[in-house]
Amino acid sequence: MLFNSLQFFVFFIIVTIWYFQLPHKFRWFLLLVASCYFYMSFVPVYILILGGTIIIDYFAGIYLEKIQGNKKRYFLIISLIANVGILAVFKYYNFLNFNIAKLASLFSSTTPLPYLEILLPIGLSFHTFQAMSYTIEVYRGNQKAEKHFGIYALYVMFYPQLVAGPIERPQNVLHQFHEKHAFDLEKLKLGLMQMAWGFFKKMVIADRLAIAVDSAYTDPQHQSGLTLLFATFFYSFQIYCDFSGYSDIGIGAAKCMGFDLMKNFNSPYLSTTISDFWRKWHISLSSWFKDYLYIPLGGNRVNKYRAMFNLFFVFLISGLWHGANWTFIIWGALHGIFLVVENAFRKNVKLAESASLNFITLLKGALVFTLVSFAWIFFRSPNLSTANIVIKRIANLNIHDKIDLQLNTQEIAFSLLLILTLLYKEKVYPSFLIKNNYIWTIVISVTLFSCYIFGVFGNKQFIYFQF
Repeated sequence: MLFNSLQFFVFFIIVTIWYFQLPHKFRWFLLLVASCYFYMSFVPVYILILGGTIIIDYFAGIYLEKIQGNKKRYFLIISLIANVGILAVFKYYNFLNFNIAKLASLFSSTTPLPYLEILLPIGLSFHTFQAMSYTIEVYRGNQKAEKHFGIYALYVMFYPQLVAGPIERPQNVLHQFHEKHAFDLEKLKLGLMQMAWGFFKKMVIADRLAIAVDSAYTDPQHQSGLTLLFATFFYSFQIYCDFSGYSDIGIGAAKCMGFDLMKNFNSPYLSTTISDFWRKWHISLSSWFKDYLYIPLGGNRVNKYRAMFNLFFVFLISGLWHGANWTFIIWGALHGIFLVVENAFRKNVKLAESASLNFITLLKGALVFTLVSFAWIFFRSPNLSTANIVIKRIANLNIHDKIDLQLNTQEIAFSLLLILTLLYKEKVYPSFLIKNNYIWTIVISVTLFSCYIFGVFGNKQFIYFQF
């Protein structure tokens, strides 16, 4: 079920009203059934895969809490293998099989492994990582095993963040399902405001920019360098508004019922370093890799060369997490290289005096945005050939090139205005609390009316659903 659909609008109203009408002891059941319905509206049969991992992880958590010694580690390994194994089969099997076959052909050999006609269950990478964080935290002793099977299933299935995050930790969410949430008008107002802002970012900005981006990247061979440069610039904001818009809608929907989910974005394009960008972009994933991969590898507590390897390796895996394609792997590798170089030269960089500090900050921000946007070329391209064409044409662009973005001049100007507004107002709206109900009604009405007037309709899927 897409957030930007009439079906979800009706679903959200019914579930939220019923949630507060039901006695506390039945609320978990309502949310679990609603979440199952939400997930099954995509491909119903895949609920069985999710259910299987939930059962394995539930019992693994209980045994992890009871058992000590080496057996405890074995149960953790079983849980992790179950989760990673399912992810590997559905997401990476055909990719690995294809590349092994290519390699074998170089030696005039073949591989007997068949190609599987399977679809990737929507959001599999997200709820796999959330499930893994539970068993790891129980293993470490930071979280007690959840004895209530329904509550644990809800932890994995909770509809606001089931498909595309944020990837929660059990310490933040599990206890909230046991707590009784009384109706809170101010939380409802904040939640609805955040949802409205999320719809605005998705429907008005992201889906409008998608028209220009899709037209340019579909056939880059016949596009001018200037067209592809603008399309790449627009994609940087398309993917941000698309993904952060989803997070805003999900976090806002949860807040309406009294639940607090972690913040997933914090104005990343205002960053002046790549490391700062990753502290503000997809926070739940970057912190997941830090806690469960980077630190266990030794983090920066090892010698500098091992620390550089750890950093690069984590981002290489991050790229692979996003998709079974060399474009994603290169995207992750690029960010790993950016961070390694940044860390290597950080101590040698001296900022100018305060008189020119603002100018230096502006230059650093522009450099970070340029590097991030360059990496997005690989992320957006369906294959390496497309990425290569886009880069070559941009590198050879001519100021006399014509721009053909499937948007007229007014729409391009409007898109640029929206981007500037986003950068300027993101820090303020919608996080502020409007005490006056009349003013709140006016603000949210204007936001939703803007979605209706300026929004691009057609139930366009969110970009991160493919992961």
